[in-house]
Amino acid sequence: MYSIENPQTAKNFAKRVLPLLKNSKCKIILEPGRFISGNSGILVTKVIYTKRTPRKKFLIVDSGMSELIRPSLYEAYHKIVPIRVRENSSQTCEKVDIVGPICESGDFLGKDRFLPQMLKGDILAVMGAGAYGFAMSSNYNSRPRAAEVIVIKNKFYIIRKNENYKDLIKGETIPKVLR
Repeated sequence: MYSIENPQTAKNFAKRVLPLLKNSKCKIILEPGRFISGNSGILVTKVIYTKRTPRKKFLIVDSGMSELIRPSLYEAYHKIVPIRVRENSSQTCEKVDIVGPICESGDFLGKDRFLPQMLKGDILAVMGAGAYGFAMSSNYNSRPRAAEVIVIKNKFYIIRKNENYKDLIKGETIPKVLR
């Protein structure tokens, strides 16, 4: 479970590995994995409504398993935090499930999370999504994929535009016999 680990830095990794390889005549190829790329990105999502049942409160957000499938696929843990806490927000946190809009049991980003009161329009960050976001995203349930943005210092740049319906059907044809 990723919620309790403390990953090393690339610098510390290199410090420990390079002395072992320095005098080797071997060609070493490493795929450093998520400890570098996983924490390089976040998934930003907006609360579109809240739902309270007798047993649970749900934050329904505009992202879900089609944008980040890891929580649904193998119960991967991603820290979820508010981008900004409203001034009038209660200091106490409440236990919520953060779920997507697809309306099936596997469409969730986090279960039993403690967050300050969140309302429609509030923005959340799903942390550690850098290695897994777009690369594992899909058009499941005819959902266009989200845009990708890179932040450099105090500026942001859209590096991949969000998809739209035309992108979903691009390349599809209907044979003349079916027309």
